[in-house]
Amino acid sequence: MNDLNTLFRNAFDSGRTDAALQYLAADGTRTTRTFAELDRHVDQTAAVLVAHGLARGDRCVVHLANRIEFIELFLACLRLGVIFVPVNVLYRDRELSHIATDAAPSLIITSEEHRALFADDANVCTVEALMRERERVADANTAQHPQYPSASPETPAVIIYTSGTTGRAKGAVLSHGNLVANSRHLVDAWRITDADRYLAVLPLFHVHGLGNGICAWLATGCTMMLVERFDHALVVEWFEEFRPTLMFGVPTIYVRLLELPAENTNAMGKGMRLFVSGSAPLPAPIHTQFLERFGHTILERYGMSETLMNIGNPYDGERRPGSVGVPFRDVDARIVDDAGSPVAIDTVAQLEVRGPNVFSGYWRNPEATAKAFRDGWFRTGDMAERSSDGYYTLRGRASDLIISGGFNLYPREIEEVLLDAAGVHEVAVVGAPDARRGEVPIAYIVAESSVSDESLRALCVANLASFKTPRAFIRVSSLPRTALGKVQRHLLPPWEAS
Repeated sequence: MNDLNTLFRNAFDSGRTDAALQYLAADGTRTTRTFAELDRHVDQTAAVLVAHGLARGDRCVVHLANRIEFIELFLACLRLGVIFVPVNVLYRDRELSHIATDAAPSLIITSEEHRALFADDANVCTVEALMRERERVADANTAQHPQYPSASPETPAVIIYTSGTTGRAKGAVLSHGNLVANSRHLVDAWRITDADRYLAVLPLFHVHGLGNGICAWLATGCTMMLVERFDHALVVEWFEEFRPTLMFGVPTIYVRLLELPAENTNAMGKGMRLFVSGSAPLPAPIHTQFLERFGHTILERYGMSETLMNIGNPYDGERRPGSVGVPFRDVDARIVDDAGSPVAIDTVAQLEVRGPNVFSGYWRNPEATAKAFRDGWFRTGDMAERSSDGYYTLRGRASDLIISGGFNLYPREIEEVLLDAAGVHEVAVVGAPDARRGEVPIAYIVAESSVSDESLRALCVANLASFKTPRAFIRVSSLPRTALGKVQRHLLPPWEAS
């Protein structure tokens, strides 16, 4: 089973008549699908895409919030050999224009609400119109079990555009083989079976929600509840109704869950088997609080758009706060210096990975692809260190490195110290220009009014070398984040020395 269509056939051929998928829209509308119904709708959707001229190798851009049609379009593209290009539903003119040009799609699918975001002359079909076309196909009964082209492990399946926080977004081409390998890694490592009940709260346009969540669901044939978007006010109701055993989240979701009353968190934790966190660092205090409130140790892991999942804390064994764990089966990782030479244990340097999950390159960008690899290893751009027992700990992006007076400062180390302070909720440390030292660290803090600069400075002095103490503590109401919770440091307000 080296292609996704074959991997997913186990779910569609299971013959189950119970709900494979429950969908809850933001307006409260509920929809259910059995695997047989989903299979039929996918074939009908594929027939509509063919009618729009889509063929193997074409790109289909999909700009939609979480909904069943998103999944059906994804599967229809896979069956046709069309490359699926999911786009962040929060993107607007500039981002959408770049992707629509770079991917050169044969078709763009969005909602009627968002049609105006795309050029008038773009080949756009609204999902509402597409569903009306699908109804006509269903009435004609012309899309039952057609013959589809075969796919190999090298066949492109998805193009995921990177967040582009340091420049124009690049399209990472993920193959069937990449996604199959990743699915197997997660199913094996996290013991996912058809008995699980997966609560899907992450956006499907991101590799976390799509490449991990949807693929693991279909690889095992478990039951999924998909919500249009995470809603802190409704999550207790979802747990009571659906009784999930498995959930993938990001740190901001787990922070919100900790705001729930204790009687709710205790009950929610009892039926759960596994909480997983990724896409951004999970502060160590959240681990401790979550265990106390929910009775579970969150399993933190590490992946990227270009590689899917690389490293994870073990299902059995120590789930170490602050660490992303050990490499998945068939994945190799190493810590190297600028020249690509291995460094000593517990030394912070560049993290590189290789494995069947790692993409082969960026869409129509050979220069960026060449820069991304070194001797067959993907250069993640993350700084990390490896402990003597094999656990990896991330220390931030190489691009976030602060060089102050010739010393290397890693923002995450400073952030973790500040997050230990009572009343501090969020922290982002960045470098600011300084005439004498080149750069100095500046801390942006989301904290209660009772937290003083003097107390934060004293905490840093007691736990860090003097040159790592932030020059200033800037109070902000919130940190700018992407849809998946990554801090957008370039959007923080500028600091000027007084």
